[in-house]
Order: sequence, then structure tokens, then C-alpha cells
Amino acid sequence: MAAVVVREPVDAVPRIVPVVTASGVRRRYGAGGTCVHALRGVSLDVRPGELTAVMGPSGSGKSTLMHILAGLDQPTEGHVTVAGVDITALNDAQLTKLRREHIGFIFQFFNLLPMLSAKENVLLPLSIAGEKPDRAWFDELTAKTGLTERLSHRPSELSGGQQQRVAIARALAMKPKVMLFDEPTSALDPEMVNEVLDVMTSLAREGMTMLVVTHEMGFARKAGDRVLFMADGEIVEDAPPEQFFTNPTSNRAKDFLSKILTH
Repeated sequence: MAAVVVREPVDAVPRIVPVVTASGVRRRYGAGGTCVHALRGVSLDVRPGELTAVMGPSGSGKSTLMHILAGLDQPTEGHVTVAGVDITALNDAQLTKLRREHIGFIFQFFNLLPMLSAKENVLLPLSIAGEKPDRAWFDELTAKTGLTERLSHRPSELSGGQQQRVAIARALAMKPKVMLFDEPTSALDPEMVNEVLDVMTSLAREGMTMLVVTHEMGFARKAGDRVLFMADGEIVEDAPPEQFFTNPTSNRAKDFLSKILTH
């Protein structure tokens, strides 16, 4: 009798575990006739090392999505996981711990403590966590954000671009698995925008997983791996930058781009 050869199944493509997932996320504010549907069933996976640019008109749900992915707001329906943990099932203390360990969040405004130096602001998350800074990592961090010569300065002594770079360094201090940026250059003067975008581009090239709400089309084209376009609380386009900026499939994305490009 011939021997039976049992072959083990072979996965042609290894499964990549997402850093962040959202599944059927809805967010409603208010009730009845005053109810606002900020998100309408958003689902997405964020893969390791990927820079995802989130674009769309004002009021499309971009910031709401970012706050929910960071655990700063709770969805009305649906689930979010970060580093494999369902954050919608966590209490406030557990959420705080998870954010500290896994998520770096950069807001439009810098949220620096004015009485602390740049160095003290960068090290603040470590101080709160009761951890001692790794000197080699701190030196690398401040060098890559261009802050080495400005560490003794307080926020009032720094430009807007420098303050945002301090905020980025502070968010990176805990070595997060994902960085979330909510329009990080919108509060900056035009001449300061590029110095922040340069830092973000450098992080992307080093493989940092990033979601960035932005209107900076050049940055999204140059540094992005993927563009999510949102409208009316939904993701209506999910495409590589080269496709999104040249041949979007959604009419709402086409309208959005045509308005920007003609101004």
C-alpha cells in the first residue's frame, strides 16, 4: 500500500497583524432631532510601519475618529483595538496605561507645560510613569527632532515649530507602537510647517506607524503609504497616494481635490 503523504498547509502571504483596528465604529452626539452622526460605521486596519494620511473636508469626522482610536473618546457602537487590546472594554485607568505604553498623540496645539523647559516637557511622560530616561534614547530622540540646542528653553522662548517638535519628542519618549497626529501643522505659521513635516517624514522613513489628519497634500503624496478620504462620517476612499491624487474613484474626493487644486 502506497504511503500517504500529508502536506502541511502553506500560507502564501504571511498574515500581518494590524497595530490598530476599528470595526463598525459609530459616534453619535445628542439625541432626537439634535443628534449629530459624527461617524457612521467606520472600519479600518492600520498595518505596522505604515503612514496613513487621513483627509477630508471640515466636519467629515477625521478628528472624532482619531480621538476614538486613541481612547480619548468612546464610540457609540463598534470596537477599536490597539496592540491587540480591545480598548472599548477598558476602564479609565486601563485606558490611561495603554495610551502611555502604546500611543503617541499629537494635537493641533502643543499642550506643553509653560513652566517646564523643553527637556522637562519631553521627559514628562516618563516622570509620570515613574521611569528613568534612557540617556542614549533621549539623545537620539532630541537629535532627530532637532531640539538638542533648545532643551533648556521654556515654551515661550520657542517658535511654534519648535514647540510642536517638543510635543512630538514627548509623544515618542515612551516608544509608542503608533503615532496619531491631528492636523499637527494647522496652528503653525507657513514658514514653520516644513520643519515639522520634515520630522514626520523622517519618522515615516524609519518605519514608525502613523495616522496623520492633514491638509498638506505634498506631505501625503511624498511620505504617505495610503490615503483615507472621509466625508459625512464615512471613509469613502482608501487608496495609495499615487492613485488618490491622480484618479480617485469617489466623486466627493474628486470635488475636494478640485477645489484645493484650483485655489
